[in-house]
Amino acid sequence: MTSAFPNSIRPWAAPLIGAIALVACSYAKPNPTPPNFAGIGSGGDTTANRAGGADSGILFTYPKPRAGPDGAGGGIGVNPFLWRGALLTLGSLPLVAADPFGGVIITDWYSPANAPGERFKESVFIFSRNLRSDAVRVNVFRQISRNGGWVDAPVSPTVPIELQTKVLDEARRLQARGQR
Repeated sequence: MTSAFPNSIRPWAAPLIGAIALVACSYAKPNPTPPNFAGIGSGGDTTANRAGGADSGILFTYPKPRAGPDGAGGGIGVNPFLWRGALLTLGSLPLVAADPFGGVIITDWYSPANAPGERFKESVFIFSRNLRSDAVRVNVFRQISRNGGWVDAPVSPTVPIELQTKVLDEARRLQARGQR
């Protein structure tokens, strides 16, 4: 039986289709804000039949500028006080990634001076444009040196909570001073 594709196309067709599908899925993000059902169905409402809003179901799109707290466009995608508070809390730790539009900060592994046989890594996620306690989450990873390699080790459950509290406290101080 012969195939519709010549033999020279088959080896790379599946990875190409998979790569295209993977890129398309990277644009699908859940909407973090709750829906506003107050105006649905009213006159002139074009989103009444779309549960996710006007842009739900769109697969390929260019990012739209986000409105700031004063209604002006541009700026970062998350609460600026939480973002700056997280950066100040992490201090001089080496950063691997800092995405102000997605609200992600990831540090590189580092060893504290008082514990050379262990190393830590933090990731901070900011979920909202509002300054709220549930708008930030911190993950802490710990490894210890064993037999010439690094092995995952448990972290006290209070450590991420303490870091989240520090981020929130710093964000509130920045907001009180009016600094972004």
